[in-house]
Amino acid sequence: MSKQNLANPADKQQIVERLAKIQSSSPRLWGKMTAPQMICHLADSFRVTMGEKPWESARISVTPIPMPAWVVKWVALNVPMRWPRSTPARPEVDSERGGTPPGAFGGDVRDLLRLLDRFTRKPPEFSWQAHPIFGAMTEAQWMRWGYLHMDHHLRQFGA
Repeated sequence: MSKQNLANPADKQQIVERLAKIQSSSPRLWGKMTAPQMICHLADSFRVTMGEKPWESARISVTPIPMPAWVVKWVALNVPMRWPRSTPARPEVDSERGGTPPGAFGGDVRDLLRLLDRFTRKPPEFSWQAHPIFGAMTEAQWMRWGYLHMDHHLRQFGA
């Protein structure tokens, strides 16, 4: 069985359907983001991935013990476990520290869907940017990351 990823139309459709369940007033189950901030966070994450917005700061480590980026990437993308909750967002994708602030909720959701479609378009119309934690990634790894990142935040709001 293949791992869920955004290159699979059924997996992408499942994400889109779950996204449609999120309302601006949806309560979070963990973390600090509001639902509108989460929508902007996901959109900004796609923007930096596709080079529409730069990563402002250097690569970071998210493990208490220093590990090579390839180990962290392999675990995050391949081990069947949920990502840790309440990991702080990077400033570029945090609406309170340099990311896009929420606007009209419906417009922000439409923007996220537009970015999701661009992210998954074949062939890509952009150059993949290095991930600040995982480093360089293949298109398949980006598709897996995109699914897991969206899944993580949709679960954060009960969808």
